[in-house]
This record gives sequence, C-alpha cells and structure tokens, in this order.
Amino acid sequence: MKTANDELLSKAGWVWAETLRMHRLAPETRVASSLSAVEIFTTLYYGDLLAHNGADPRWEGRDRLIVSKGHGSISLFPILADRGYFDRSELEGICREGSFLGGIPDTIIPGYETINGSLGHGIGVACGMALGLKCKGSPSHIFVVAGDGEFCEGSMWEGVMFAAHHRLDNLTVIIDNNKLCMLDRCENIMTVEPFDRRFEAFGWEARRVDGHDIPALREALTSFKQRGATGRPSVLIADTVKGRGVPELELDTLCHIRTLTPSEIDRAMGGAQ
Repeated sequence: MKTANDELLSKAGWVWAETLRMHRLAPETRVASSLSAVEIFTTLYYGDLLAHNGADPRWEGRDRLIVSKGHGSISLFPILADRGYFDRSELEGICREGSFLGGIPDTIIPGYETINGSLGHGIGVACGMALGLKCKGSPSHIFVVAGDGEFCEGSMWEGVMFAAHHRLDNLTVIIDNNKLCMLDRCENIMTVEPFDRRFEAFGWEARRVDGHDIPALREALTSFKQRGATGRPSVLIADTVKGRGVPELELDTLCHIRTLTPSEIDRAMGGAQ
C-alpha cells in the first residue's frame, strides 16, 4: 500500500526534531546542512522510492544511495535506525568513543554505501556503480544527494559528462540547492546556476522543485525512476533553505560552521517547524 503524503510529512517533522536532538548531544555535527536535506531523505526512504532492506544492507537487489554531501547527512541517522539498519539506541552515542555514528559519516554505518573523501566525488562514484549495474543487467537505480557548493569542483562535472556519454538512465542526482557554501553564498564564491540549463546542455533530463515540498519531491523522483530506458541521466534541483526551521541558522551566512546553543535548540524545538 502506498504511503500517504501526510505520513511522510509527519516523518519529516520527526526527523527534523531528531536532527536537532542529536546536535544537542554532539555539537560538532553540521546541523544547518543536515536540516536542508530532511525532506529529501524522508521522501527517499519512506516515499516508496528506494528499494532497500535494513536487515540486509548489502542486499543485491537494492537501489543505491550515494550521499555526496556526507557531513550534511546527520538527518539520515534517525531514518536508518527507524528503518532497521541499526538499533535506535545507537543514536544516543553519536560522536562518542566507541560509536560508529560520527560527525562525518563512514561506511561502518550500516546503510552508507561509500565514503567519498573530500566533497566533489559523489557523482563519480555513482557513475561507476550505475555503469556496473547496467553491464550486469540489474534494474537497480542509483540516487545521489549532492550539495550545490560541490559543483564548484571540476570532478562533479566530469561525472556529469561521463554519465551522459554512457547513457546512464539508471542514475538520478538530487541537488540540495540551499545556496550556501561554508563561508558565503554560492553566488559570491562561484556561481553554479542555472543548474537546469547546464545539465540539459550535457544531455541530462532536469527538473526543479521546492526541496521541502514532499509531494513535489516524490512525484519528480518517482517519474525519474519509472520513466524507462531514455538513455538520459536525470537531475532534480531541490531548492532548499539551509538550517530550515531554525531562525538563528536561516539568517546566518556562516550557519554551515555554526553550533547551536542549548537555548537556541530549545526555542527551535518549542516552535513550529
């Protein structure tokens, strides 16, 4: 039975709150970058999109999710626990000695396919997987969640060219387009817009949605996954707000490296998302 969108909205609210709770436990986590991707990860894991099995993370028939913006995926931790990849009690030890949950995720975390080193390698890793699965005749799909700032890296565009050349229509990139890098707005560092026209020029199919609108995310990603053999990789530009739901973060250009105080977390948790 298809999961209702209102259930997904409720899950997203829970993930948002859990992300802040984990930031309270581990202030070194990158909370602003993680909050912008909450609805993206929620839609993938609860929206009947990603074929996966928490009890068997390396199940051969799974779809693959490559988290290119690894530091900004703390919001994925509660989802993986909820979906059975590991016990929820593990969330309480985030960033503590002996825990596999760190501020920068690693493949020791069940559910993470790869660690990509520095930013800018997620698409390249995904291209290799997508091509390999195509050669094996696998129906599995590859999703990549990347940050907009990563596209200042030439390696990302090499992957974009490679995917188009090899007609990797089993590959979908989701850009968490929150418009902020570590130290300033992307437009002030190196402009990466217009994403849609740039990708289309390379032969990709591109769409743009509000990245916090779960029905819109779900419809676009479902369409990409079910479209059949088009010979074109796909990209979804998800326009988001960095630090969404926390005014202290939303209004701070340096929110990427900002740590919230307990009182700021309390205020955010006490208000509406």
